Amino acid sequence: MQFSVYQQSHIGGRKVNQDRMGYCYTRDALLLLLADGMGGHLGGEIAATIALQTVSAMFRLQARPYVKKPERFLEEALLQAHHDIQAYAVTHGLPEIPRTTVVACLIQHNCAVWAHVGDSRLYWVRRKQVLACTRDHSHFEYLLERGRADPSERNTHPDRNKLYNCLGASSPPKIELSQQHSLQHGDMLLLCSDGLWSVLPETEIVHRLATSGVVQAVPELVQMAAAIGGAQADNTTALAIAWQGAAGTIDGDALNVISTQMLAEDAVSSTIVAGDPLPEGSDAFDEDDIEKAIAEIREAIEKSSQLLK
Repeated sequence: MQFSVYQQSHIGGRKVNQDRMGYCYTRDALLLLLADGMGGHLGGEIAATIALQTVSAMFRLQARPYVKKPERFLEEALLQAHHDIQAYAVTHGLPEIPRTTVVACLIQHNCAVWAHVGDSRLYWVRRKQVLACTRDHSHFEYLLERGRADPSERNTHPDRNKLYNCLGASSPPKIELSQQHSLQHGDMLLLCSDGLWSVLPETEIVHRLATSGVVQAVPELVQMAAAIGGAQADNTTALAIAWQGAAGTIDGDALNVISTQMLAEDAVSSTIVAGDPLPEGSDAFDEDDIEKAIAEIREAIEKSSQLLK
C-alpha cells in the first residue's frame, strides 16, 4: 500500500481537548480512527481515548496482515469499545459513564469500509466531488428522515448537534456500516469532528483537499475552523489520507508518502498509544473540576435522553 496522511487537532476555545485521532497499519491494511468525547472534561477525553485504544488493539490482533472480515471487525471493535468505556467507569469509580462519538475506516486490497456512531464524519472525495459522507446521528437527521425538517436547515437547525447515538450510553450503540468501496489512485478520505464540519462549508473542505493535498489542506482547514470559531470554537480535529494504491506512480512529494511494502507480515505501525487513559494516582483534576465535570456529564445525559421523545 502507498498513501500520504496528515492529522491535526486544535483545542479551540475549550479548556480541554476531548478529540482523539490516530491511525495504524500493517503491510496490507490501514485503519483510520477519530473520536470526539462528550459530556464534560472529566469524561469525554477518557471515552475517546478508550475508543481508539480498543479498536486499534483489536486491529493489531486481527490484521495478519489484513483483516479477514472487515465489516464484522468494525462492528465488533466499536461495540467492544462501548463495553470498555462502561467497564472503565465502574473500575475507576466514575460518577457517570463518559461518552464519545467515533468514526473508523478500514482500507485493504484497494477497498475502504467505514463505521460510525454519532456525528464525527467521514468524507470520500474524488476529483473535487464528494462520493460519500457519513450521516450524522443527530436529532436533526432524525427529523429530516421523517419529513419534519428541511435539508436547507442542515447548517442552522438548533438540533443539528444533539445526538441520540454514542459510545458509553446506557443502551448499546447503533453502529452504522458502509458498503465496501473500491478506491482509485488519488482518492481522499477525511475523518473530522464537528468542530470542523459545523463551521466550514463542504465546498471549502473539498476545494482545499483537491487543490492543496492532505499534508497542506488538513492544517489549513483546522486552523481556519478554529479562527472562525474564535473564543467559542469547539475542539477541531481532522485526519486525512490520499490513496496512492497498492504500488506504482506517486503523486506529489514522495517524502510524504508512506509505503508498507517492506513491512514484515506481522509488523504493525501505529500513532495510537496503548495504556490507561487516566493512570492511577493522576491528579489532573481538582475537586472543583470534578464537580463541574459531573454536572456537565449529567446535563449531557439528560439532554440526549430527551431527544427522541
